[in-house]
Amino acid sequence: MNTAFLKDILILSFSAFGGPSAHIALALEHLVKRKNYLTEEELIELMALCSILPGPTSTQTITSIGYKLGGPTLAFLTLMTWVMPAVIGMSLLSFGYLWLTETYDSSNIFKYVPAVAVGFIIYAAYKIGRKVIKSSLTGMLFLLSGIAAILIRQAWIFPLLIILGGITTNFLGKSATQNLVERPAIQWKFLGLFLLILIGGRVAVEFSDDKLLVLFESFYRFGSIIFGGGQVLIPVMQTEMVDVKNYLTNEEFLTGYGLVQGMPGPVFSFSAFAGGLAMRDGAQLMGCLLGALAIFLPGTLLIFFVYPVWTYLKQYPVIQRAMPGVNATAGGLILAAVFILGGSLEVVWWSYGLAILAFLLLEFGKVPGYLLIFGAIGLGFFL
Repeated sequence: MNTAFLKDILILSFSAFGGPSAHIALALEHLVKRKNYLTEEELIELMALCSILPGPTSTQTITSIGYKLGGPTLAFLTLMTWVMPAVIGMSLLSFGYLWLTETYDSSNIFKYVPAVAVGFIIYAAYKIGRKVIKSSLTGMLFLLSGIAAILIRQAWIFPLLIILGGITTNFLGKSATQNLVERPAIQWKFLGLFLLILIGGRVAVEFSDDKLLVLFESFYRFGSIIFGGGQVLIPVMQTEMVDVKNYLTNEEFLTGYGLVQGMPGPVFSFSAFAGGLAMRDGAQLMGCLLGALAIFLPGTLLIFFVYPVWTYLKQYPVIQRAMPGVNATAGGLILAAVFILGGSLEVVWWSYGLAILAFLLLEFGKVPGYLLIFGAIGLGFFL
């Protein structure tokens, strides 16, 4: 069964275009309705579990299905099978991007990709905003967190806003019921390893300026604090990788974000592209591998820790009340990314026109994202 399941995950990984929502829809169709690995109710429950954890939500959901069927070993193999096609693809694109920029005039080849990428971000803000704004309180949190992230361009503001959002709805939101079941055994070793790497990495970079270590710590921290999936990752990574550390230019960042939209699998695989470009001066392959490893590791460790006690934890009222605020605040960060990254575009009519056109084609034309990216690159070659 394990081999057949991993084969199905591999098939899923090559067809998973369209972001987390599309990934879950594909899992529902392929893993639930066709293969009967779990019920629809069980899939929804696993989605709820992953929505309260930092990290790539759809990846954690797929990994937790592996955990359900075969424990930690199958969960790890499921994770590797799911992410490797996208990670390999984005790693190759990081090399290909540098080769193209050295061989051809990159300002023409990738000229239109950043504008289309901003269109993706507008689409994400619109869709997620509609999903997370469920009351005047969550609407206010969505708007205020977006404004705060625009005004305060520091990496620490993102986790702080998410925590404050959860605290706000915990005290001001609707009441929740509690009906606890028997407490299961807790796998503390996974939580301990998660915290050890998080804290140890932060301490290590205070005493070392080794770029690979700094890169690993940054991406591990991203994977540890990002609620809401890959769309929320973008403004956080852009602030630190571009504005603070200058590892990438804004054009390179937006181009990579655009390219990952044309890649099946998790948006978090963008870390392989960004890590590779950050280490272009001599250890590019290592940068790709470390970026991907570091960003997927924390969410996986948390799944291994939380899954056995999910039926116990999910009934705590404090978690139920906090999640609307966490989700609304995370959505506000995407709203901020629209203005931050949109403001970085070349100030000409076609850049904003392309961004709006990409949004309209995604929302109303239902055009697959990868076709828009291929089209943007094609324009760069032929115009």
